[in-house]
Amino acid sequence: MDRAEPLLEARDLRVDIDTAAGTLHAVRGLDLVLARGEALGIVGESGSGKSMTALALMGLLPARARRSAAALRLDGADLLAMPDRELAARVSGKAMAMVFQEPMTSLNPVYTIGRQLTEMVPAACGRSRAEIVERALFLLDRVGIPAPRERLGRYPHELSGGQRQRVMIAMALMNDPKLVIADEPTTALDVTIQAQILRLLGELQRELGMAMILITHDLGIVSRTVDRVAVMYAGEIVESGPTAEVLRAPLHPYTRALLESIPEPGARHRRLGSIPGIVPSLTGTLAGCAFASRCALAAPSCHTQAPALRSPSAGRTYRCVIEPAALHGRAPSVLADAADARRERPAEAAATPILAARSVRCAFRVRRGPFSRSRELTAVDGVSLDLARGEAVALVGESGCGKTTFARMLLGLQPTTGGEVLLDGRPLAQTPMRLRARRIQPVFQDPYASLNPRRSIGEIIRRPLDVHGVGEPARRRIEVEAMMERVGLAPRLFHAHPGQLSGGQRQRVAIARALVVRPQVLVCDEPTSALDVSVQSQILNLLADLRDDMGLTYLVITHDLGVVEHLATRVAVMYAGQIVEIAEKDAIFRDPRHPYTRILLDSVLTLRPGAGVPDTALGATPADPLEIPPGCRFHPRCPRAIARCAVERPALEASVRCLLAQPR
Repeated sequence: MDRAEPLLEARDLRVDIDTAAGTLHAVRGLDLVLARGEALGIVGESGSGKSMTALALMGLLPARARRSAAALRLDGADLLAMPDRELAARVSGKAMAMVFQEPMTSLNPVYTIGRQLTEMVPAACGRSRAEIVERALFLLDRVGIPAPRERLGRYPHELSGGQRQRVMIAMALMNDPKLVIADEPTTALDVTIQAQILRLLGELQRELGMAMILITHDLGIVSRTVDRVAVMYAGEIVESGPTAEVLRAPLHPYTRALLESIPEPGARHRRLGSIPGIVPSLTGTLAGCAFASRCALAAPSCHTQAPALRSPSAGRTYRCVIEPAALHGRAPSVLADAADARRERPAEAAATPILAARSVRCAFRVRRGPFSRSRELTAVDGVSLDLARGEAVALVGESGCGKTTFARMLLGLQPTTGGEVLLDGRPLAQTPMRLRARRIQPVFQDPYASLNPRRSIGEIIRRPLDVHGVGEPARRRIEVEAMMERVGLAPRLFHAHPGQLSGGQRQRVAIARALVVRPQVLVCDEPTSALDVSVQSQILNLLADLRDDMGLTYLVITHDLGVVEHLATRVAVMYAGQIVEIAEKDAIFRDPRHPYTRILLDSVLTLRPGAGVPDTALGATPADPLEIPPGCRFHPRCPRAIARCAVERPALEASVRCLLAQPR
C-alpha cells in the first residue's frame, strides 16, 4: 500500500434519517481525509452530527438511517461496495474500531471482562485461544489495569469508571486496528482520570502507528491531543485545519464563538461569550448558511445563499462569506470586563454563616457481595464548612470522594451520623422540612432526569409555590412568568414540556423552579457538566448574574476548574470524605498547598495547542472508602509522600490537611 495514500477518505458523505416529521439530514455533504498515523479532532455542539459521522464511517447506523457518499475508502478498500456482513467482518472492530462515550452501556454487564475482550477476535483469525488471552493480558497491562489476569474474571460493575474506559480502549485494540474513533471518551470522567485516558490514547496511537478521530465538545482536549481539527455545525464541517492555526486564528464566526464560551482558569472576571439560539432543525431543506440565525455578523445574503467552501492557505478551509480580516478586526462583543459585576466574599463572612456544617459525618452499612458481612463505609468524615451570605463556595474532588453526599446532608436529604448542620445558627434537623425547602434549594446535574416529563414548564416551575401555598393561583402565574423572564425562558415555553426543550433550556427551568420560592441558598451539583460549552457559558453567566441580583449564596459541586474560576469566591477540595484544602479562590489557583490540589490544577486541559497532556504522576485508583489507608489518606497516590505520611494522620491546620504543606 502506498504510504502517501490517505488511510481514510470520505467525499460528500451524507446520512439521512426518516422521521415522522420528514427526512432528517444528519450529515450533509461531509468531506474528510485522514492520513496514516494522524490524529483528527471533530468538535461542535450536540446535534451537529459528530457521532452520526462516526457511526456512518463504522457502518453502525440505526435501521432508519441511510448512508450515501461519492467515495468512502479505508486503507484502499471501498466501504460503499461492501455488503453489511463483509463490512462487519473486515472493517468494524478490525481495520477500524470505536471507543464509545459511556463504557457502562457498551460493556455487557453479565459477561466477564475476559470474555468480552477475547470475543472481539474472530474465530477465523488464525490465533489460538492462548494467544488471544495473552493479547488481552498484554493490552490490559498496557492500558494501566492493575493485576490484569485477575481482572479477566471481573464484571464491569466491579471496576471504576476510569478502569471501564481503559477496558474499552483495550477492546478496541484487540485486532490491531489502523484507525480508532473515540467518541467523547472522557466526558463522564474526573479531570485526573481524563488526563490519564487522553495521555494513554496518545501514547498508544504513537506506539502502534494508528490514526485516531477524537470526537469531543472540549476545545481544551482538542488543543492538546490532535494534529488537525474539524469544526462541525448542522451536519457539515464549517472550518478545518492544523489545530494550532484554527484555535489561534479562527476563520469562521462559529469557531470563534466556541472559543469565547470557554471558562479559562486565569481569566479573572471575564464574562463568557454565548451563542444565542440552538442548532437549527435539519429536517427538510435548509436555506442559506446554517449558522446565519445565530451569527452577529450575518448579512442578508447569508439567510438565502449557502456559503462556498474557501481555502485561504494550504490545509485551511472554512465555509463563510466573511473575510478573515473582518472577523479578526472586530472586537469580541461578548467579552466584557466584569470587574464591577462580581462581589467577592463579604468581609463579615466568617462571623455570619447562613449555612454551616460542624464536623459532619455520614456512614453506611454495605456488603461487598451477597454472602459477605456488612461493613461500615464512611462517605463523609468530620467535614466542617461555612457558607456566608452572598458567597459562592466550590466543592471539588474526584467521583466518590463524598461531595454529593455532603450536599445532600446540607439539604437535609441525608441524615448525619455525627456532627450537625446549622441554618442561621439553628440545627437543620430541628427546622421543619417546609422551612428548609424555602431557604435551601437544589439544582441537579441532569435536568432532564429531575423534571417531570408529563408536566408543562409552567406547571413544573409553579409546583413549589403550590406545595408551599404561596399566594393566590393568579398571583402564582405572574410569579412563574416573571421567573421565566429572569432566567431567560421565552413566554411561549410556558405550555411546552421538557422533551421539547434543549439541554440549556431544561437547566434554566431547573434553576427557575429552585428560585421561584425565593431561597437564600442554592446547592448546585455539577450544573453544567452535561451541557455543550456554548450552553454552559450561558448558564454560568446566568448563575453569576442571579447571585448579584438576588443576593444568593451558592455551593457549587464540580470537577471543572474553569467553572470554579468563573463562579466561585472560595474553593474547598475534598478527598476520601475529608476536606484537604480550603481557601479563597485566588489563593488556590495561585498557590495550592496540598499535593492533591496541585495535581487537580495540573490536570486541567486549558487551551494550549501542542502542549500535550500532562503526566501528573497520580495513581489511577482513588482511595477505596472501605479500605481507607493508614496515615494520610492521599499518601498512596502522592508523588511527594514520605515515610511519615504512611503512619501519621494530618489534621486540617491553616486551611490545609498535609504534613508537608508550607505556609502561604
